Amino acid sequence: MTALFITLHYVFSIAWFVVIASAVFSWLYAFQVVNPRNQLVASFANALYRLTEPALSPIRRFMPDLGGIDISPIVLLIILFFLEQFMHTTIEPLVGVLH
Repeated sequence: MTALFITLHYVFSIAWFVVIASAVFSWLYAFQVVNPRNQLVASFANALYRLTEPALSPIRRFMPDLGGIDISPIVLLIILFFLEQFMHTTIEPLVGVLH
C-alpha cells in the first residue's frame, strides 16, 4: 500500500509542475515573449492546454470575473495541496490501521 501512496505523491508533484508551467507559459504568451507561430512552441502550448484545461475549466465557471486576471491555476494548486495533505494525514494512517 505504501507504493500506492508514493506513486500518488509523484502524480501530485507532476500535476503541480504542469499547472505552474501552464501558468508561466500563458504569461509568456500573453506578453508575446514566445512566438506562437513556432511549431515547437505551439505543440508545447497545445500539450499544456490539453493537460490542464479539464481541471481548470470547471474552476473558471465558478470564479468571478476579475478583469482579465485568471486565478484558476492558484485555486487548482490549493485543491491539489489539500488532496495531497488529506491523503497523507487522513487516508494513509487509516489504511495503516486497517492492516
